[in-house]
Order: sequence, then structure tokens, then C-alpha cells
Amino acid sequence: MRAWAISRFSRLAMTALALSLGAAHAVAEGEPDPWPDLAKEIFHGAPLRDGSGFLALDAPTRAEDAAIVPVTMAVNLPAGDARRLVALTFVIDRNPAPLVGVFKPGARISLNSLSTRVRVDSYTNLHLVAELSDGGLYAVERFIKASGGCSAPMLKDAQEAKSTMGQMKFRQFAAHPSASGEVHPDEHEVQVMLRHPNNSGMQMDQLSRLYIPPLFIEDLKLWQGDDLILTVEGGISISEDPNFRISYRGASTAGFRVEALDSDKHAYKGEFPNNGS
Repeated sequence: MRAWAISRFSRLAMTALALSLGAAHAVAEGEPDPWPDLAKEIFHGAPLRDGSGFLALDAPTRAEDAAIVPVTMAVNLPAGDARRLVALTFVIDRNPAPLVGVFKPGARISLNSLSTRVRVDSYTNLHLVAELSDGGLYAVERFIKASGGCSAPMLKDAQEAKSTMGQMKFRQFAAHPSASGEVHPDEHEVQVMLRHPNNSGMQMDQLSRLYIPPLFIEDLKLWQGDDLILTVEGGISISEDPNFRISYRGASTAGFRVEALDSDKHAYKGEFPNNGS
């Protein structure tokens, strides 16, 4: 199943890259909107409805650092809505590889929000699409001003990045109380941090002056006991040292496990106790 997911994501990412490059070629002739072609390819022509009633995408209007742009995806289905979230697909329309990632909560998990950091290469729209259990696709968009994030130099030199690659940190946070002041016993908020250069393939080695080959986390899974919390199918638009903060409802009091695989098939694993916060 994992191999199928990876190959599917890679194929979509490469197709999206080709579409984006084609759009970039035509920018000088009137800056066509790449989103219609991207949406048609990624979602196979399925209609996208307005998701602003329950879906939100938060990002800065202007990025302070285009290589490390914080974004938060939030889902708040109305009370009594029996549908569940199947997947979130995040797209940065004018990035060289627009398909940032596909994020899938486990079957027993209700995802409230997901935060991460991304690279943004130029002024562009961002799109977040939620797939619900009834098969419907719902989208929201926002605009961001940024430049050069995909080719920005690495924060660490190559040797340091290699020596720490795969190291993990894990944090738990106290659940936020509701408006009535109550804390739901199944509310959890955790953060996974993974040391990895997540090279885009567009960064230049400052010594050799050669481009650094792409190397990125393409599959990450977070488990709590036997319950799958989240699957991340990622690409080069996720920033160096991938970082995911997840707020969710469900799962158990068991400990946590992280499994990750990068594009060179290096596997990384980590286990972390549940500290009860």
C-alpha cells in the first residue's frame, strides 16, 4: 500500500511540475492562472465546491522567509454532520512542484488542524482541498507574496545536514478548553519534528557551485498505539527539517510511533511515550 501511495504522489507531483513550468513560460504573455489545469489533473476533473463554511487555510500575507513559511490547515465540520475528513490536499499554484502534500487522518481520528512550514517560490495563490467521506471535494484559497523559497540555500551545510539526518523530536501540548471551559478527554495536540534537508533540487552547493540533487521526505506516518493518526505524502515544497503540528480527537492513551521514508528510500523511526499532557 505504501509503495502505491508513493508512486501515485510522485506521478501527480511530476505532472503538476510540468503544468506549472508550462504556465511559467506563458507568464510574460498575460500570467494565466495555473489552477484550473492543476485542479483538473490532481482531482481528475471532479468538481470542487466552496469549502469556506468548514475549511480554513491560514498563512502570512507576505512571507518573512520564503523558504520557511508557516501554514495552518483547519477543519471544523458542523455539529451533527456525519461525514468525516478523508484527505487534505495542499497546492502552491506557482511553485515548480505545486503539489505540496496530501495529508490523510487515520480512520478513527477526527483531525482539527495541521500546521507545517513550506517553500513558496513566487507571488501565488494557495489552495487547500478537503475530500470528505461522501466523496465530495471542497476548496479554499488565499494569496501570498513570497519569492525564491524553492532555491534558497540550505540553513545548514551539507555535512551537518547529513550528520543529523533522521533525528526526531516529539512534543505534546495541553488540549485547549472549549468555550465552556471544558477539556474534551479525547482532544490531543502533538508535534513531530524531523531533521532532514528536504532538498528541492534547485539549491546550489556554495562550494562546488553545482545543484544539490532533490532529496525529500515523501512518506511519514504517525501512530498512537495501534491507531494511525496521520499519513503525510510530501514533496520538495515542504521546508527543510519537516515539522508537523497536529490537533485531533480520538485515539488512546498509548505511546506514539513515527515512521518516515525519503526519496532515496532511507527509513527513519522514532518511539515516544505518552506524557499525558
